[in-house]
Amino acid sequence: MENVKKEVFFETRKLTKKFGEVTAVNQVDMQIRTGEIRGLIGENGSGKSTISSMISAIHPVSAGEMLLHGEVYQPRDPGDAKAHGITMIVQEAGTIDGLTIAENIFVGDEKRFSHHGVISRREMNEAARAALEAIGVTDVDVTLPAAAYSFETRKLVEVAKALYYDPVLFIVDETTTALSQQGREIIYRIIHELREKGKAVLFISHDLEELIRHCDVLTVLRDGKLVDTIEKAEFDESRIRNSMVGREISGDYYRNDYDSTHGKRVMLCAKNISNADLHNVSITLHEGEILGIAGLSGCGMHQLGRVLFGLDKIREGSITAESEDGSSVSVKAVGDALRCNIGYISKDRDKDALVLPASIKENLVLANLSRMGGFISPRREREYAKKQIDALAIKCSSMNQAVSELSGGNKQKVSFGKWIGNGSKILIMDSPTRGVDIGVKTTMYQLIARMKKEGYAILIISEEMPELIGMCDEIMVMKNGAVTKRLKRSEHLSEQQIIEYMI
Repeated sequence: MENVKKEVFFETRKLTKKFGEVTAVNQVDMQIRTGEIRGLIGENGSGKSTISSMISAIHPVSAGEMLLHGEVYQPRDPGDAKAHGITMIVQEAGTIDGLTIAENIFVGDEKRFSHHGVISRREMNEAARAALEAIGVTDVDVTLPAAAYSFETRKLVEVAKALYYDPVLFIVDETTTALSQQGREIIYRIIHELREKGKAVLFISHDLEELIRHCDVLTVLRDGKLVDTIEKAEFDESRIRNSMVGREISGDYYRNDYDSTHGKRVMLCAKNISNADLHNVSITLHEGEILGIAGLSGCGMHQLGRVLFGLDKIREGSITAESEDGSSVSVKAVGDALRCNIGYISKDRDKDALVLPASIKENLVLANLSRMGGFISPRREREYAKKQIDALAIKCSSMNQAVSELSGGNKQKVSFGKWIGNGSKILIMDSPTRGVDIGVKTTMYQLIARMKKEGYAILIISEEMPELIGMCDEIMVMKNGAVTKRLKRSEHLSEQQIIEYMI
């Protein structure tokens, strides 16, 4: 492929998108060549997902134009974009819970399996299995509803769906942050195979290491405008970061100490808990401690977070936490967790953490209702919401803007802010920086480090091993629902040491 001439086949000219009075994308000129993986990067709210949504016809264009193979490209809807060879995996959940896996893969295209007006479920199921097998996924029952599977598995179903139509341009919007290392390797293999075939990939990610390793060129957006295009030979981490944020990022990224000490007071304790996903798991979380949970997909770490917050039940064992009055409470349901000031940031924020049609203000206040009393004055609501919006620099037109209209990173800030602001002293964070840009990650890590010093008890569940190594006092490694190793904070701790107990 290196010897094949790379030609421009897709262009945007002064591409613009407005949402009411807000300009999300402002006159962007971009070219994409055959046989390349182009990274599209920028801070949260910079316009990355909006551009990809216009290309894939999820959002209409406000002004400017797009050209495909030199011809004006004006797709009517995502189905029309697909017919032109452009498919996309969205950042959030792109499957419908109530439909089967097969129905999700072919939703809107069922007629290809129709005979005399009757859809052949057998043929659809066979084609769905073949689509999944083509990307290396063989352990999914295509007749089951999407809701039966994890967020990660549903993302891989979306990948299979997108590739089934043999795209000329494959758009990957922040998908790798939702996947374990195994899932990421599938994505990496696919995008390189597409490049070798002369196809193109538009790859959106906040992971600079991932971008530098896999992309041929980077297009940098800031505040809806294209500010830089960086070819492979010019890749430099400092230049990329400065282009993204328009400033030097000050302060430490991760913690700069290797002190793993914490308070003696036990805030959350799970003893020998078991259910369908967990086997005899015990944890003790102390005041002023950051405990990390590491593992591969299916290891049970995400289920552990749900169990500790009372979302899922246990069959054996016990979970106790300290309530506000100092008494010990058995955590069996979400209400028990809330009484103990436990906050939970879900990996699947659209499904578990946020009320998407509701406003930013309403979402931020939601976790604080019981503390504010039965009636909350509009003034107190506004003051509370403004404090969190300012503290986390949530980019929005107003606090009354619907959360569904925010970028993925700004949604994550809302899900983060509602627990930080309500006085929760025990925080369970599942993939806390998923879809968050480098500047906001720095702010969040600094906030987490400060919260440790203030006595918060923090559990971080993450597939990001640098995040765990950089932030945690201790890392608990899980495999097949059980704990395989506990590793203390150390300047010598490496990813390889953790992986050894994950596989």
